[in-house]
Order: sequence, then structure tokens, then C-alpha cells
Amino acid sequence: MLVSSKELFKIARKYNFAIPAPNFVDQNSIKAYIEVAEKLNLPIILAYAEAHEDFLSLDEALYLGKYYGEKAKIPAVLHFDHGTKKDLIMKAIDNGFNSVMIDASMEPFEDNVRKTKEIVKYAHLRGVVVEAEIGHVGNSENYRNNDNSDSIYTTVEDAKRFVELTDVDSLAISIGTAHGHYKGKPVIDFNRLREIRNAVDIPLVLHGGSSSGDDNLKRCATEGISKINIYTDLVTAACDRVKNTQFSDYYELLYAQREGMKECLEHYYDVFETNKYRQANVI
Repeated sequence: MLVSSKELFKIARKYNFAIPAPNFVDQNSIKAYIEVAEKLNLPIILAYAEAHEDFLSLDEALYLGKYYGEKAKIPAVLHFDHGTKKDLIMKAIDNGFNSVMIDASMEPFEDNVRKTKEIVKYAHLRGVVVEAEIGHVGNSENYRNNDNSDSIYTTVEDAKRFVELTDVDSLAISIGTAHGHYKGKPVIDFNRLREIRNAVDIPLVLHGGSSSGDDNLKRCATEGISKINIYTDLVTAACDRVKNTQFSDYYELLYAQREGMKECLEHYYDVFETNKYRQANVI
């Protein structure tokens, strides 16, 4: 069943766990994610990233997300991720995504606020929740002293002011992770996480979860992050399963990919301690 993330995040914030938000890029991946969520009887956030538009159009993502999300036996959120194009975000809002992210994190603070407020006003009138980002989670080598990183760490002051000015529903913050593959293990600023968690009263989101280290991610989930985005590790697991599997036809290839993603996602449900969701007696 498709649900809003609003109540899910309240529970996650109260019981100190995170809900996984894997990106789906085709039918095989979205089926894998829902099969795992249903097996564990836990919620799932089905995320479609604007960056994948050339591979899977928004219209195709809407069809897959609504079809599989509505028939799912567990709570499922259909989320439009890292939206930068205003017209595409509004199309997502108008046509069935019940959660969207406006990502103006590389813009100056005032422009980020202005663009986020515009999307928040449009979305809230239509019952859709909005995620935004302050600071910036960059790509690959995201370490505090790494000159190659384009990440911008989130300050407590900016996070608090941004939330007050925009009325956004959840906030993605930059505390040491990065998108894509790492060349090592990132260093997470947990003190900053706790300070931001105490300074704002909305759920916090972590992007760039893949390869960040199980111990890092578990601490993030139990110390203030309510949603963790996962993608690179899932598709890497799919590729690894194919490399290590003998198959004789296309269907076995698809099955191997799906099983690789399922095993990886189930692992992260455990790392994120999402099973605490049952403590709320909602399933």
C-alpha cells in the first residue's frame, strides 16, 4: 500500500531507526525491494532519481511505482529523488509521487530557500511531502581533508534556519558520506549529527549510504537519521551475483540480479535496525 512518509518518519525518529530508500531503475529492481520488505514485514521507500531519467522515464517510473507500491502488502512510499528541474518535480507531484526531493544544495543559501519554499507550497497543497538538502553530499572521495571532494558539510545554524524558513518536511544533511563508490571508509561527523538532530524537529536523511560502513550506518540510524538512501551497493551486489553465477538463459540472469539486490537490501534493513518499526504496533 502506498502511504505518506510523514507518519513513518515520526515512528523512525521516536524509536531511533532508519528506513531504507533504494533507487529503482526497472521492474526487476522494484520487485526485488518489495519482496524483501514483504518478507521482513517492514516499510520501504521506493525512490526514483531524476538522474536516471535517460534510462527510465518519469512516466515509466510512475507506472512501476504506483502499480507495485499499491499492491505491496507493507507500507511503501513513492519518492522522487534529487529533483533539480522544477517542471519535473511538479509533474511528479501531480501524477502520483507522494514524496519529492528538491535538491538545490549547490545553490547559494538564499536561492536554496527560495526554490525549496516554492516546491513546499505547491506540494503541501496537494498532500505531498518534501525533502530538501542543506550542505551538499558530493560524489566519491568525501573526506574532511580530501581536496577532491565537492561536499559541503551542513552547519547546525544553516540547518535550523533553513527548516524555519522553508517548512520542509525532512532534511538531507552532509556529515561525511558521498554518492557512489569510495576508495576507503568515510569518516562520519557524529557530533554534528547529534547537534543537528537536537536543533531541528523534523526527520533527517542521509544520502550516499552505500559503502559507508555498517558500523557508521548503524550509528547514523540510531543517533538521528530516519531515512538512508542506498543504490550503488545494490547494483554492485547484482553485478557480483551475476559474475559468480552460471546461467543458461536470460531469465536466470534476471533472477541472479534480483537475488543479489535482495540479499544486499535485507542486510541493510538489519544494519538500519528497521525492525524497531514493529515496536509501534503498526504492523
